[in-house]
Amino acid sequence: MQAQVEIAVRAAARAGQAPTWDVGTDTLLWVDPPTRTVHRYAPGDTDHTMQVPQPVSAAKPRSRGGLVLHLSGGIALFAADGEQRTWLVYWAQDGVQGGETMIDRKGRLWATTVPEGEAGDGWLARIAGDGAAGIVLRGLAAGRGIGWSPDDTRMYVADSAARRIDVHDFDLASGAVGERRVLCQVDGQPAGMCVDAEGGIWVAMRDHGEIRCLTPEGELDRAIPLPAQRPTACCFGGPDLTDLYVTSARDGLAEPADADGSVLVLPNASTGTRGFAFTG
Repeated sequence: MQAQVEIAVRAAARAGQAPTWDVGTDTLLWVDPPTRTVHRYAPGDTDHTMQVPQPVSAAKPRSRGGLVLHLSGGIALFAADGEQRTWLVYWAQDGVQGGETMIDRKGRLWATTVPEGEAGDGWLARIAGDGAAGIVLRGLAAGRGIGWSPDDTRMYVADSAARRIDVHDFDLASGAVGERRVLCQVDGQPAGMCVDAEGGIWVAMRDHGEIRCLTPEGELDRAIPLPAQRPTACCFGGPDLTDLYVTSARDGLAEPADADGSVLVLPNASTGTRGFAFTG
């Protein structure tokens, strides 16, 4: 049976990305980096927006209230009212933009950087709530996806430029990441991902106009075509975490379709795992 795909937020985002279900407010956070805009969508209601001073690649909830933002210059904390802004980690470098950002079960933040042109030495950094930060993985040309297995023993990293998804052994207590090994090569550009409660890996294929679900072994389970040509990332949300939200981009498309740049939703796609808030 063909999966149902609907438009949740009709938008014209240049590079919509980083969908994040905020379980504390039952809303969807997402961003559009080129327009420096953070969005918060209440299903069935309004898509609220907030302007920030730099391109923003992700907005995640904080356990203390407010948001943690991955800006072009690094990681910043925003108070709940959006007025008080504090740099937590500042790593501004020419030729580097923000990539993926995820929060693990312990409330640590993981963020990638993407070199301009998607060629060079991007990295994956781990940031604790107190601001202690370190680079745990180098050599990413375009790290655009991060996810964990439901038991937190495996960490997945998608490199869209290398057309590959890697897997690492993961120690939840310490945040230690094991050696990189290839989970699968992909005939396309894997981008943002999420993992469901059964261990299925859902990944946005940014050059194929589809969402794919892979088994924990990296084999294709199913591919779902989308009305948007350039999906960028996905997450599970909704009251029971059964709705798959997908962001998309318009930039670089010769003939954007009506859905390009919108946020899509696939109701009852599967059952996701609960998201977490940053402890900082």
